[in-house]
Amino acid sequence: MNGVLLEINNLSRHFVTGGHTLKAIDELSLSLQTGEVLGIVGESGSGKTTLGRVAMRLLEPTSGSVLFEGRDIWKTRGKELKAIRRRMQMVFQDPFASLNPRMTIARNVEEPLIIHRLSGRAGRRLMVHEALDAVNLPSGCADRYPHELSGGQRQRAVIARALALKPALLICDEAVSALDLSVQAQILNLLTNLKAAFGLSYLFIAHGLNVVRHISDRVAVMYMGQIVECSETNELFEAPRHPYTEALISSLPDPGAGDTRRRIILKGDIPSLIEPPAGCRFHTRCIYAQDLCRHSAPALHAEAHPAACHFPLR
Repeated sequence: MNGVLLEINNLSRHFVTGGHTLKAIDELSLSLQTGEVLGIVGESGSGKTTLGRVAMRLLEPTSGSVLFEGRDIWKTRGKELKAIRRRMQMVFQDPFASLNPRMTIARNVEEPLIIHRLSGRAGRRLMVHEALDAVNLPSGCADRYPHELSGGQRQRAVIARALALKPALLICDEAVSALDLSVQAQILNLLTNLKAAFGLSYLFIAHGLNVVRHISDRVAVMYMGQIVECSETNELFEAPRHPYTEALISSLPDPGAGDTRRRIILKGDIPSLIEPPAGCRFHTRCIYAQDLCRHSAPALHAEAHPAACHFPLR
């Protein structure tokens, strides 16, 4: 890994709804190294998708900064922004909604090449062929329309479209969650192979912990718009420090554990992001909560395995 590719500093994104302010992301900071896969996990409503869209410059932040290759993407304009756009691409959850149903697969993949004015028609045709070949999509799919392909084939086409621009970063937002388990494994293996072949980095957003564990070098755990724990993947799964992470991991099936493994069931729903609880936001569901947790918000200190908890587990 060669330095920081993506750096997010004190990022907040608020939405105003019904006269109230909903804090979807609240003063969040993280970094992604070149050549790294950083997994982002958390329950629905934790802010994962919002984070990805702000990092991709699809949603404007309320405050904070997003630096890509040292440049603040929210302060760039014109040609500089267009150049950054080529280097950052996104793979969404629903491949059918991501593709233009009136265009063939080849034309869908070619579209960003036309927008960025790359090469002539013959050159673009070759680049499209190379991109489709890289994702192992059969040659006969190029002239088909999205509805004629399976879900896995459509997601391969979406990945091919992103690859055509030769990006440095792919932001994958639940990129495999809509697929069957066997197809999920195929797409995950494909992404792993593409990372090695093209020197890619991934910000990989998912709610499935096993999926994130399979592909990520590091994992950041989100709860109510904040990072509560971040660590190398193996260390996080083997020795979680935050009670929320421990509860998430305890929900994973483990056939070898029999009936002896402790299962932690979180009670209640995630509190309102309009009126988050005082102190630690997780204390309303935490089995270890003490009086300090109800009044003082823990910080995510910069260390090898940080956890935003007054009483970390290890």
